[in-house]
Amino acid sequence: MSAAPIELETRVAARPELVFAYFVQPELYRRWKGTAAELDPRPGGLYRVVMPTGHIVVGEYVLVEPPSRVVFTWGWEGNPDLPPGSTTVEITLVPDGEGTIVRLRHGGLPDDYWREQHVGGWRRYLDRLTVAGAGGEPGPDV
Repeated sequence: MSAAPIELETRVAARPELVFAYFVQPELYRRWKGTAAELDPRPGGLYRVVMPTGHIVVGEYVLVEPPSRVVFTWGWEGNPDLPPGSTTVEITLVPDGEGTIVRLRHGGLPDDYWREQHVGGWRRYLDRLTVAGAGGEPGPDV
């Protein structure tokens, strides 16, 4: 039985069009998450991010609806417990004045251990996105 989905939310002081770009453009993605990103934002397109630890997340885009929604699969290269593409991340962007509410849902994680690992990671990265998306510098991703 899989763990309950992760559901997190943050607000970015930028319009949805800009925030959306941070999920589909490699150069913007690297500003808030990972040391390298290969992103092909179309259904079936590659989602691959090298994390600062050297671990690699691999999946594919499932749905790309600018500027409001992105869905991609997620898993860790070389990890039999959470293999590439085995879980699903859904990002929904909701206009909020001159800003954007970012809603993240990560489902299909195999157990509570993996859920807790990803809750901490996603909170950290959403904080970094909040800074980068508003035009700030979140600092190196270490």
